[in-house]
Amino acid sequence: MKVAFDNRAVTDLRGIGRYVRCLLEALRDTAGDNEIVGTHRPGRADVYHSPWLEGASIRTPCPMVVTLHNLVALKRRSEQLRAGLRSQLRYLAIQRAAHVIVATETVREDVHALLNIDPERITVIHEAAAPTLHVRPPAEVREVCEHHGVPDDYLLWVGGLQHPDPRKRVAELAAAPRELPLVMVGAAGRWAHELPGVILTGHVADEDLACLYTGAHALVCASDDAGFGLTTVEALACGTPVVACESPALREVLDNRATFVAADDLAGLMAAGATATRPAPPPPQWTWTDAARATWRVYESVLG
Repeated sequence: MKVAFDNRAVTDLRGIGRYVRCLLEALRDTAGDNEIVGTHRPGRADVYHSPWLEGASIRTPCPMVVTLHNLVALKRRSEQLRAGLRSQLRYLAIQRAAHVIVATETVREDVHALLNIDPERITVIHEAAAPTLHVRPPAEVREVCEHHGVPDDYLLWVGGLQHPDPRKRVAELAAAPRELPLVMVGAAGRWAHELPGVILTGHVADEDLACLYTGAHALVCASDDAGFGLTTVEALACGTPVVACESPALREVLDNRATFVAADDLAGLMAAGATATRPAPPPPQWTWTDAARATWRVYESVLG
């Protein structure tokens, strides 16, 4: 089997880039006699996989599989200023796809309800922490924290800060009362530098990110509509407690591995972060190798 895998997002600094890099590497490691080619032009491939909405095409010369990470643009139209004809065409392409991959049952239900796709054409394949994200030794953590101007005791938030995302509620989180400093990690636009009283590190390499996860008192997640919550799994892989606002997908992924507060209680979220204790529960056992094997089974099913 020859699979064309759209790898254009491999350098993306957001979660989609993490997904593409980790899954593509694991697919290559588990390919066996199959072949996977990084391209968005299916050509003579047997299956085309678009791991993001932007790669979905209405017409492809072979069956198309699409990974859909969330349906925020459809669920919260008033907040998505850039949504237009192009997005509508891409959602039409997804409706015509041979199969859709999602990371949680929560998103699977959204895809069925909002795009009217048969649940049998939707497969849930969980995500995982990258192998490089694991507990780091104290000396290494101290060195990285000093390099980025991070104090000894802090709360951590990780994600993209290039543009405001209403569902992540970053501005509200920054304004919430807190006992510990709040460190925000991620590529940041000009607006993020106006957030009050937070420490911005910008984008950091995975080795530094693992140290910042390891050294944090807790990871705080204020999203009220997560698709999976990969940063929470990454934090647990680095031994760091997670506190999060209630959302169906996070509850599905983390269950009793995190402390949850009411979705509208950001002050409570910060307070829970300050009182979080170690050891943190271990992350879910699912790995990117497991995800790759499940993805190969999807490819086989669309050909069969």
